[in-house]
Amino acid sequence: MTATRIHHADKQQNGDAMAETSTVDDVFDDTYREKEGKKPPRILVWRNIILMCLLHIGALYGLVLIPSASWLTLGWTALCYMISALGVTAGAHRLWSHRSYKASFPLRVFLALANSMAFQNDIYEWSRDHRVHHKYSETDADPHNAKRGFFFSHIGWLMVRKHPDVIEKGQKLELGDLKADRVVMFQQRYYKLSVVLFCFLIPMLVPWYVWGESLAVGYFVPGLLRYTVVLNATWLVNSAAHMWGNRPYDKTINPRENLFVAISAIGEGFHNYHHTFPFDYATSEFGFKFNITTAFINFMCFLGLARDRKRVSRDMIAARIQRTGDGNYKSG
Repeated sequence: MTATRIHHADKQQNGDAMAETSTVDDVFDDTYREKEGKKPPRILVWRNIILMCLLHIGALYGLVLIPSASWLTLGWTALCYMISALGVTAGAHRLWSHRSYKASFPLRVFLALANSMAFQNDIYEWSRDHRVHHKYSETDADPHNAKRGFFFSHIGWLMVRKHPDVIEKGQKLELGDLKADRVVMFQQRYYKLSVVLFCFLIPMLVPWYVWGESLAVGYFVPGLLRYTVVLNATWLVNSAAHMWGNRPYDKTINPRENLFVAISAIGEGFHNYHHTFPFDYATSEFGFKFNITTAFINFMCFLGLARDRKRVSRDMIAARIQRTGDGNYKSG
């Protein structure tokens, strides 16, 4: 199925156009103003801090165990990485947060299970917070506001209580599309069980049962190490891709084009483009180049499991580059 290019003229972030079928919840709200006066106190969540420290220690031990892992185990680790990453990029992000394409029931089930393997909050909560991020980007209402520094936007935001504005704005979003999706609601209902099964037990037990890998290697390499690397690849979109890189589409916003992030997060590093055109299913002007997620969605469309991919017209892109780009645009 050929992706359609959209030419609607509704108002979008910084005055550009958006698809009328895109959710207004992912469009920047320039009417929001941060409250004056003293900022609320930063409250540490010690449980999260301790768990994050233990997780990264376990991942480091997984690195030590790599030489003792079989090639089959390393291949299985790469496969688990890809599946869990797609659960975030093709699933929670492009499908459920931005509704940039439509997926059949079997594909939604696969992406929900893959999302549980990624263990980055359930689809409903992930999508809600991501819509808040786009609507109030780089403000107090942004869950991982990059103006608070690299550490905060990368991992620190998970170690403290949310800013009151994040909670307030999240509660005001209209999330009827997520509530109406039985796959999303089923995953939320059984999220903890699905995480134990798909994020930890299956990655560990498959290599042990099928080709005789040790349980220790299975737990620390395709389990903890893979999980931690996927986490940090996703977090780099919030941190590095909001700080380093060029801004060929809109120099007035912080998100950047970052090739390293694009590669590590299987296509999510073209962030200046994405925040300029959040409804585009490819999150990039250049299709599947350095963008495994776009290639995956295209393949699902070829199989008849996905359809109605939203795309930005070339004329709209060219006009935006001319009007607000930083002059560093490179075609292809």
